Amino acid sequence: MFYAVGALEALAAGRSTQELGNRGYGSVIIRGGCLCGAMRYEVDGPLTDVGNCHCSMCRRFHGAAFATYAKVNTETFRWLIGQNLLTVYESSPGVGWAYCRDCGSSLGVPSRGKLSDLAVGSLDADPGVRPAYHMFVGSKAAWHDITDALPQYNAWPPGNAQ
Repeated sequence: MFYAVGALEALAAGRSTQELGNRGYGSVIIRGGCLCGAMRYEVDGPLTDVGNCHCSMCRRFHGAAFATYAKVNTETFRWLIGQNLLTVYESSPGVGWAYCRDCGSSLGVPSRGKLSDLAVGSLDADPGVRPAYHMFVGSKAAWHDITDALPQYNAWPPGNAQ
């Protein structure tokens, strides 16, 4: 069973997971937003398929050695404020990255005005999930060494081709 961060302590104190917003297996409200605070979102449900992408486009978009993304169900994704600031850079038709027009914060992968993959760095708190793999390691930054034991793939992980 997946519990929200702090849920185990609350359960030990005799409170139910219903009081904590855990409305089923892996169901928890997750919130996030951009650096300037003009864009805010929430997702009611689990984050899945968490991975570190080392492709050159993600590295440039995030200004880091890699970007960590998690998939979300777009049906449970909601903009709280700032949807009008959503800007998308399309590297090719239908493929792009979402960011805040005001501050430039990377937010994730867009899908019909929502986010289908969240940039985990845009979350407010620990989502309780961790990356399961590294992808596109064939184009990783030469100055970065991967030091964990997670599986590494030169392209998309098996069963995850885009």
